[in-house]
Amino acid sequence: MENNQKPHVVMIPSAGTGHLNPMIELAKTLLSLHSLTVSFLTASGRFPVSAMTILSEYSNNINCISLPPVDNSDISPNTGVVTGISVLTKRSVEPVRNLLPKIQPIAAVILDILSTDLLDVTTELELPAYILFTTNATVLSLFLYTPILHEEVVGEYKDLQDKVKLPGCLPFRGTELVDPMLDRQGIDYWWYLHHCRRYKEATGIIINTVHELEPNAIRALMQGRDNGGNIPPVYPVGPLVKKQDENNNEEIDGEDCLKWLDMQPRNSVLFVCFGSVCTLTQDQLVELAWGLETSGHRFLWVVRKPNNVTDAAYFGGGGTQADDVTSFLPEGFVKRTADVGMVVPQWVPQVKVLSHEAIGGFLSHCGWNSTLESIARGVPMIAWPLCAEQRMNSRVLVEEMGVAVGVSYEKGLVLREEVAQWVSVLMDGEVGEKLRKRARELSKVVTKALADKGSSHQQIAQLVNNWSKGKLAN
Repeated sequence: MENNQKPHVVMIPSAGTGHLNPMIELAKTLLSLHSLTVSFLTASGRFPVSAMTILSEYSNNINCISLPPVDNSDISPNTGVVTGISVLTKRSVEPVRNLLPKIQPIAAVILDILSTDLLDVTTELELPAYILFTTNATVLSLFLYTPILHEEVVGEYKDLQDKVKLPGCLPFRGTELVDPMLDRQGIDYWWYLHHCRRYKEATGIIINTVHELEPNAIRALMQGRDNGGNIPPVYPVGPLVKKQDENNNEEIDGEDCLKWLDMQPRNSVLFVCFGSVCTLTQDQLVELAWGLETSGHRFLWVVRKPNNVTDAAYFGGGGTQADDVTSFLPEGFVKRTADVGMVVPQWVPQVKVLSHEAIGGFLSHCGWNSTLESIARGVPMIAWPLCAEQRMNSRVLVEEMGVAVGVSYEKGLVLREEVAQWVSVLMDGEVGEKLRKRARELSKVVTKALADKGSSHQQIAQLVNNWSKGKLAN
């Protein structure tokens, strides 16, 4: 690449806010620190308006190029997330193959965590291809180790008597592994295994984590590569989360809850939100409501239409903002808790909420984006994992990072008494204050990582240096 030419990076996100937002934040971070150009290849009709608004602010350096629409008529709320994303990506291979040569020269292509079939195209075109791993190094270790487990383990992983030991990581029970591994006969598992086997083909893996948050797991990944392991270079560049002072039209919708928070005492409100994908059953929604009411603590609760499929909202099964949330909750709940609580359908400006001084805790599904947003704002958590890799995240938060208490979810339904108990543990007394102190410490750590000469800052500089020189990792 000529010295006077900006490196041109092409990013290809998949459907879903949890995968899309980190890629947008990576683009923004790259542009804020280095001189380069970014193009987003977006699937027609599946790219949120809010994302387009954000990207338009960077229109001088970000090009949004629409891919031809692919058939998604067979994708429903009951389709597994891994299968749905994988199928849609597979159907996008030809459009991407036709489009990439038209936007040469390209310094690097950045792919979604479940888009490894696009490696066929980047290999054909001899383009460096990086996977943006939108969760943490512990889960990446599992992805890279899964092909070995597949050969070694007989039967279902969830029936294993011994814990699964990953280099540099906590040992995990089989029931705590990522969702696709809980059913080896399911199509989600076979798609998941397919992707895991292909990770070794990537030029590198960009991880949305911070070296200081997971030093042992990251060290093990790097040592595995140094010792001849089939592991691409890893680049921890997090936290890839929205900054507090950013603003856009979408957040006008959240003014009511922010004004309500302005009237609450410092550290007094528990923020309750299960992310953009996860849903609770009707029975669990009711138990959570009674638990919050019984606890007597102030709360801001983002409520979504109940569904028996925990990740139903990924492909449209989570209701809309027009839903009457009172119809899902115990009769009279909203009225009885009006003095201490606020219920909001579907969505709030989460970063602004977590940044508010009234927030004293976060009852979270442990999605990694939400986790990093909470840590970055110094907010401790009640870890209530529901799907995907969230059970692993929960263990890391509670046992390694020390910023959360964990709900006992193994029995299925979490009863109201347990909810009230965990709310009190986090919001009252010594345990909550200890967690709050630890969260503030880690907030400083992740903030420093992206500052000048911070660990993530240096990793980003290394990536851009590689792209500027047209360097392929060996």
